[in-house]
Amino acid sequence: MGLPKQNRLRHRKDFSAVYQRGTRLKTKYFSLRVLRESPRDSLNVPLSMPTALMQSASEDSPTRIGISISLKVDKRSVVRNRIRRQIQAAFRHLLPLIAKNLDVLVVVHPPAIQCSYLQFLQELEQLLADFEVLNGD
Repeated sequence: MGLPKQNRLRHRKDFSAVYQRGTRLKTKYFSLRVLRESPRDSLNVPLSMPTALMQSASEDSPTRIGISISLKVDKRSVVRNRIRRQIQAAFRHLLPLIAKNLDVLVVVHPPAIQCSYLQFLQELEQLLADFEVLNGD
């Protein structure tokens, strides 16, 4: 079971925006990029819209997550898909704790082949805490 549809980055333009404008932190297994969206970017809100309406619209905007695993990680799709599913499961666990109105992109590095689910969970939790996007921080 993957992430809910409203919590996925699905379009090329969304991935490109996170790559270009997002901030990055890098570890041995991942590079995590986070883009804190403004309400106008995510909803195509006109400039004449009152501020109160923009704030209520931005609160409803869910966090979207994308995962990028290249062939450099492993040529076998079975291995890449297993890693992707483990990362999705970790994010399903962390999703209630993550702040709203963010775009998060996880780029997987080749050493991640040796990781277990618990290592993915700990690594992602640490990266999200470093970005200060967990509600506990």
